[in-house]
Amino acid sequence: MNRQWLYARQPQGKIGADTFQWTETAIPVPRDGEVLVRTRLLSLDPANRAWMMGKTYRDALEPGQVMSGFAIGEVVDSKSGGLKPGDIVEGDWGWQDYAALPARRVTRRTTQAPLEHLVGPLSITGLTAYFGLLEIGKPKPGDTVLVSAAAGAVGTMVGQIARLAGCRVVGTAGGQDKCDWLVRELGFDAAVDYKAGGVRRALAAVCPGGVDVYFDNTGGPVLEAALSLMNLRGRIVCCGNVSQYDVEKPAPGPMAVPGLVVTKRLRMEGFVVMDFFDQRAPAEARLAQWVADGRIKAIVDIVDGLDKAPQALIGLFEGNNRGKRAVRVS
Repeated sequence: MNRQWLYARQPQGKIGADTFQWTETAIPVPRDGEVLVRTRLLSLDPANRAWMMGKTYRDALEPGQVMSGFAIGEVVDSKSGGLKPGDIVEGDWGWQDYAALPARRVTRRTTQAPLEHLVGPLSITGLTAYFGLLEIGKPKPGDTVLVSAAAGAVGTMVGQIARLAGCRVVGTAGGQDKCDWLVRELGFDAAVDYKAGGVRRALAAVCPGGVDVYFDNTGGPVLEAALSLMNLRGRIVCCGNVSQYDVEKPAPGPMAVPGLVVTKRLRMEGFVVMDFFDQRAPAEARLAQWVADGRIKAIVDIVDGLDKAPQALIGLFEGNNRGKRAVRVS
């Protein structure tokens, strides 16, 4: 049987167990031009929640659909000449054991690396950090780079890449233990617990020379505090808005944005990682070399069992992960 999690209903506020519905159905049979893929690892991301709120860079989720999600899998049957059984592929086929889908919708992975790395630092997560920081943030040696949600999947990678670029790196995270871990294990110069209150004052204390690049994963109060600390011609990389995803009513944006952007000549730019996929191969090669050399630590938080996926995603928004969270399905 093919075990699946369906998106059952749109949450009013925080997601809960009733957001999802477990079902079992027959394993699909691929048609001409399709492949049958068995899921090995399922990526859990804040974007999973954003897709429930409406159309973004992709269509909104509709109740009754298989819950969407990026996955790493193995081809078990192929009706396409370009792929064969045993190939490792990635794609968005959702929270299920098996999927039959057109071969054009999956990407064959040839990198010789642990599967856990292919769902994290050597795939969408790592590429998001890499392109967002280097192509949009354009850090220079000696710059102060501030990263929100720094203990999360993208944030841990951004901080480490910024350090390799010769920058001073400051992060925000929820809880002093996470902040200590960022400094001790990942080489951040400082970290601020945003849950402790007084986030602007705390950031000003650890960024006495201001902020040159702010990599924003959260929006909300941390974005507002960061804006006030930006240096002249600073760069703000808008990657996510996780503080506003799992709420009943998103808060309005910072009121000071127009004035600060103008007077400080700031550049504030959003992006989606697919914007840079024409540069994917050399970027992945560089990331892989950094991981192999030990210059970047691959932080992947694995939860075992497809049945644990809803609770693992709920826990992501409660902040109980460090680094990339994924579910090992098989």
